[in-house]
Amino acid sequence: MAGAAALTAQEGIRSTTRRGRKLHRVADFVFGHVTLLSTLLVLLLLGGVVVALLVGALPALRQFGPGFLVSTAWNPVTDQYGAAVAIFGTLVSSLIAMAVGVPLSFGVAFFLTEICPHFLRRSVSTAIELLAAVPSIIYGIWGLFVLAPFMQQHIQPLLIDTLGAVPWIGILFAGPPLGIGVLTAGIILGLMVLPFISTIMCDVFLTVPAAYKESAYGLGCTTFEVVWNVVMPYGRTGVVGGVMLGLGRALGETMAVTFVIGNSHQISASLLAPGSTIASTVANEFTEAVGGLYTSSLLALGLILFVITLGVLVASKWLLARAQLRQGGLA
Repeated sequence: MAGAAALTAQEGIRSTTRRGRKLHRVADFVFGHVTLLSTLLVLLLLGGVVVALLVGALPALRQFGPGFLVSTAWNPVTDQYGAAVAIFGTLVSSLIAMAVGVPLSFGVAFFLTEICPHFLRRSVSTAIELLAAVPSIIYGIWGLFVLAPFMQQHIQPLLIDTLGAVPWIGILFAGPPLGIGVLTAGIILGLMVLPFISTIMCDVFLTVPAAYKESAYGLGCTTFEVVWNVVMPYGRTGVVGGVMLGLGRALGETMAVTFVIGNSHQISASLLAPGSTIASTVANEFTEAVGGLYTSSLLALGLILFVITLGVLVASKWLLARAQLRQGGLA
């Protein structure tokens, strides 16, 4: 009797185990297909965006051809359009944003991870992260009513009087101090990308093993030397990713730039002159676009911005892959 009971118990355990394995297999099957469908849905949405932009931009691309990329014309009255001014403003303002945002982000990350007292670190980092939650239109209003007058009264006259007289460089700071312009837009963008880049840099710096830094300190290195020679090489991949994320954010920003860039369809060598970007042009004129060619030209600008952003993403992936290969070779 005891043996029969033991056999019955063992059969029950085996049966339960088989049912559990079947349930696990079903759960794995469902989970795998749900994740696959989610991925396909994202790709489908992305493909839909690309197709919509291509179809909408096709009339303008047929009308103007490759010359659309290099033409500076933008005249809705005569239906003559070109993307050169918007592309130029987008790239220049984004480069200024990186020149402003990357050093500031490095300084913030350096302070928070190496210098800031522990009781202040969380509150300061939270305050910086909250900058990412500020709507872009608030940045634009602040830039128009606070930063632009300050630039007009103090910064731009100083740049004109000093750097404006330097050969070759002076052309970048020529013209009257208007307050608004490409330089002001770039500064606004630099402040907007700061929380994204600095947060990623902080996380990367904190992943460096303490033994690496302690060894460098033991050899007599200063705090800056430890960060520059130990922390930065170790987290190079993450730092590059953070910078590229900020660049992508700067390229597509709309409302904040629209408020302060001046929205002028002219290319000027001076950073103090008004200009326009792809995003600001689309935001300003899409609701007023009358006629198929006008709307198609705006959609063509959107397609160009998509291609530029995709190029930035591809370049970042390439840089990250090279950094990883270099680290593997050194190891």
